[in-house]
Amino acid sequence: MHIALFHQYHHNPDCPATCRHYTFMAELAKQHQITLITSNAWESKRLTKLYDWVPPGVELVSIDVPYSNKMGVVQRVKAFSSFATHAFVKGLRMPKPDVIWGVSTPLTTAWAAAQVSRFRKVPWVFEVQDLWPSFPIQMGAVPSTLAQRQLYRMEASLYRQAAHIIPLSSDMERYILDKGISPQKVTTLVNGTEIPAPISLTEQQALRERLGLQGKRVVLYAGTYGRANDIPMLVNASKLLQHQPDICFVFTGQGFDAPLLETAAKQQTNIKLLPPLPRHEIFRLFSIADVSVVSFIHLPVLEANSPGKLFDSLAAGTPVIVTNPGWTKKLVETQGCGWYVPAGDAQASAHSLEQKLSQPEAMATMRENAALVAREQFDRLKMIPMLERIFEQVVQQKK
Repeated sequence: MHIALFHQYHHNPDCPATCRHYTFMAELAKQHQITLITSNAWESKRLTKLYDWVPPGVELVSIDVPYSNKMGVVQRVKAFSSFATHAFVKGLRMPKPDVIWGVSTPLTTAWAAAQVSRFRKVPWVFEVQDLWPSFPIQMGAVPSTLAQRQLYRMEASLYRQAAHIIPLSSDMERYILDKGISPQKVTTLVNGTEIPAPISLTEQQALRERLGLQGKRVVLYAGTYGRANDIPMLVNASKLLQHQPDICFVFTGQGFDAPLLETAAKQQTNIKLLPPLPRHEIFRLFSIADVSVVSFIHLPVLEANSPGKLFDSLAAGTPVIVTNPGWTKKLVETQGCGWYVPAGDAQASAHSLEQKLSQPEAMATMRENAALVAREQFDRLKMIPMLERIFEQVVQQKK
């Protein structure tokens, strides 16, 4: 098959971000022709140069569209529109694919995939990474009622047009089915992760010494410092635990709340800031953490999300604190691989950390459970046969 992937934000393992599609493309390209239509926004953000920008065998169609989390709403809309327009034109000019794979966010990328599908008369598969437009609307980024209605109409139209839909969580799937979409047309493939090779105790100890974390119980946040990630709550929780000098909050990432963290780190001895790390190094950091935090502000739409750092933490055998009362809460509680605290509740977070970290046997069990559930349920390599079957089925149905 010739599979054309429309994905505005391509990353590789040299970047400080998850690499879901890099893993998928690397495997699919062994048997299929893959064309990637993407922007070059992340290529300049590579922290190392150990990996090819795209996997071997993948044809890259790169579009020059800058993007940054620091952009305002108007700048982001321009970036989204520019990429969608250029992707549409590139999609019409490329050799005709057998199937198109359109990834949101943003929704405009899926729109471009759908339009190329219509003009080229080939089926397209819609991968829903976040629930757009619900997320930007609930974040207050789309105040116009008219614009909201137009975006919801676009969303509904894309669901109808797609030959198949791939949401990244069971809650996303439920949202889509509630729109009247047939269950036969929807297959959930969670964000997932790569399963790392075991990291030896010697390596872990060396990393602790290099970072000055000997004898510390590490609470790790590894990810974006965005407006939705509730970084102020974590800072407040760390303040409440200053009387526990052996508990250290370690942050690695970048984003909107970086200045808040920089100020807090200067004022508190229990916060350690690390620079963003490339994907291929992040599992070592998770391996020395006693627990990681996957925090979000309280928005109903965020209950359905599928955050990459959740799966990375589990793959390293590190228990996870989640703050969304959706499927992730059910996961950590039923699988015994972490625990839930309400979004925005710094006092509950601090209390739970103080209590749980003082129970080494219970934490050890959670570590075992975390590694087990990651291997059994969230290994990206195990998802590829299902993804391949979806593409084959929609191509066959079109014929």
